[in-house]
Amino acid sequence: MARSSSTDKKAKEPGRLKQMFQVFQMTRRADPSSVWWFALAFIGPVVLGVLLALLLPGQNWLAITLWIVAGVLLGVLLLLIVLGRLAERAAYSQIEGQPGAVGAVLSNSLRRQWRSSEMPVAVHGRSQAAVYRAVGRPGVVLITEGQRGNLNRQVDEERRKVQRIVPNVAVHVLHVGDGTGDSLTLHKLPRAMNKLGKSLNRNEVLAVANRLDSLTQSPAAAIPKGMDPMRARAGRPR
Repeated sequence: MARSSSTDKKAKEPGRLKQMFQVFQMTRRADPSSVWWFALAFIGPVVLGVLLALLLPGQNWLAITLWIVAGVLLGVLLLLIVLGRLAERAAYSQIEGQPGAVGAVLSNSLRRQWRSSEMPVAVHGRSQAAVYRAVGRPGVVLITEGQRGNLNRQVDEERRKVQRIVPNVAVHVLHVGDGTGDSLTLHKLPRAMNKLGKSLNRNEVLAVANRLDSLTQSPAAAIPKGMDPMRARAGRPR
């Protein structure tokens, strides 16, 4: 029974080509103009390979075939790269503006050199605007999500807290919004973080992240816990 259930589960899982087609459909629905980018990424190298095969002097049939095959393979490679980039942007566009979107990006789209959490370090009660923290080679990065005016006090408090715990580490502040002014759209956040100047090595990143995590509390940790029913004592009989 266990073997048959496992085989049924494997049979139900979509194959690699089907998964790629689903990603393509999702990207096309989110951005109809992406079809032209896909076509350009594939057809461009194929046309280039055919032209090189036909125009270069002294080509035999084997060389012509190799040029065309190389163009097709390069077109497939560029198509996969463009598909990955545009699919990531389409996924970001679906969650952009929602609470917790920055946390999803920090937990899934950053390089290994970063230490972050999908939980915010500060939250504005009324607007649900949040401040997130990440530690990497550039130092400590505070990312705001939501209405920036509601987070001025939270950002200043978090900056002072970080400078008190790790005084010699640089602190950067980035704002995720609609892309106007100095705000960043969601899909540009990882690139903007990686462009910041490097000031820490890998060991220092780990040490700073561990020190901040041990000496600070998330908003969820500040919520008082209820009574543990396993430790409750029965009342004394009268």
